[in-house]
Amino acid sequence: MNFAAGEKILVIGLGRSGQAVVEVLRGRGVEVYAIDEKPRAEIAQTIAQIEALGARYVAPENIGELEGLNCAVLSPGVPLNGPLVRKIQTANVAVYSEIEVAYRLCKAPIIAITGTKGKSTTASLTRHLLRTAGKDARVGGNIGNPLIYEAVAAPPESWVVAEVSSFQLETIRSFHPRVSVILNVSADHLDRYHSMDEYIEAKYRIFANQNEHDVFIGNLDDEILALLHRHSGEARVRAKQLWFTIGDDSRHATMYVRDGALTYSPVTGDPRPVQIARPEDSALAGQHNVQNVMAAALAALAAGVDPRDLREGIRSFNPMSHRMQPIGEVDGVLYVDDSKATNPGAVIAALRSYDKPIVLIAGGKPKKTDFTELGRIVDERARALVVIGEAADDIAAHVYRTPIQRAGSMEEAVRAAQSLAQPGDIILLSPACASFDMFESAEDRGQKFADAVLGSPAR
Repeated sequence: MNFAAGEKILVIGLGRSGQAVVEVLRGRGVEVYAIDEKPRAEIAQTIAQIEALGARYVAPENIGELEGLNCAVLSPGVPLNGPLVRKIQTANVAVYSEIEVAYRLCKAPIIAITGTKGKSTTASLTRHLLRTAGKDARVGGNIGNPLIYEAVAAPPESWVVAEVSSFQLETIRSFHPRVSVILNVSADHLDRYHSMDEYIEAKYRIFANQNEHDVFIGNLDDEILALLHRHSGEARVRAKQLWFTIGDDSRHATMYVRDGALTYSPVTGDPRPVQIARPEDSALAGQHNVQNVMAAALAALAAGVDPRDLREGIRSFNPMSHRMQPIGEVDGVLYVDDSKATNPGAVIAALRSYDKPIVLIAGGKPKKTDFTELGRIVDERARALVVIGEAADDIAAHVYRTPIQRAGSMEEAVRAAQSLAQPGDIILLSPACASFDMFESAEDRGQKFADAVLGSPAR
């Protein structure tokens, strides 16, 4: 597949990524068709936009009328095992992911980053470290900016940092990053996967096409990932392995914490350890973010950045929106927006990042994840819990000692949290769930939290 003029390609799903694929393929002269399972009236504006580009919308009930397709490109939000995709596969049409198409059109090397939590922060920090060191770098993928836009625009001397989800990795074929990173693996998206093993295997596809000339970066502190370490006897990773740990394991890790500093043991050249930065140099809070910083630093080093150039990049990077982002302080209470924390592991990491009492706002659309461990940590670290959304009762059922209130809207949740908080506390929005039961997106959820906070009068 050349994804060029003369080919006939179907784009499945007209979200942000699907629209980007339509635009790029039409720009290359491809005959593009697009399909989406949402009601036509709901996506009428999007249909008008793609048809203005010369693409044709096909209603799901008319999918059987399409003939002569060279392939289909699947948006990440569309299940691979859904009825629409199955119909297309039954017709012997190959299905590719957006990141596969982006890879095939990209002239620059790719750094691909995945993990259950921390992907967006690490991808953005990696780009920042590369740029601070004077390299041209772009970021796209699951972070919200479609990867295909950055891939087609990047010159060969650039680096493209790709945040990739398990959904996007499901349908890769030749996707071959120069550097792959897995930050961590914990239970998530079990509403899409039949088992945890299936979810893990989707993540592992990130290094499936790498060879000995590439680099794989892994988290030695993650029990699942540690099994991939070359000393474990596992031979699945063919790339050069670089590992990080928040411990002092210099024998097995390339980057670790020693004497209070992030320390790098060069894999070539002068073997003497190099102090990169101290955790407090970073504005990112929590031990999980120390791991994210180490992963990004190793990715930058794999891309040729001098270790001496990393500290300034680490110091000058600011937290991203909706990821443990301080919103403001009212009556001595700090408000933190962590709306992008859509699984229990991310919320647990956030709760462990602060040494102040926390009033947690959590809940939303569940993803068949287990809230047992989250409930235990809430009981250990939270002053109070406010639950919202479809998962409210499920989360509350796993909390035994912490006071709980229920709320029917974000504004109501903020008011409830304010009634429970004391000066010096933190009110933390960290939902552990998807947003689509009450909000348009995680960003919309975070914005409504900020609006409720900043629009509230001082008490």
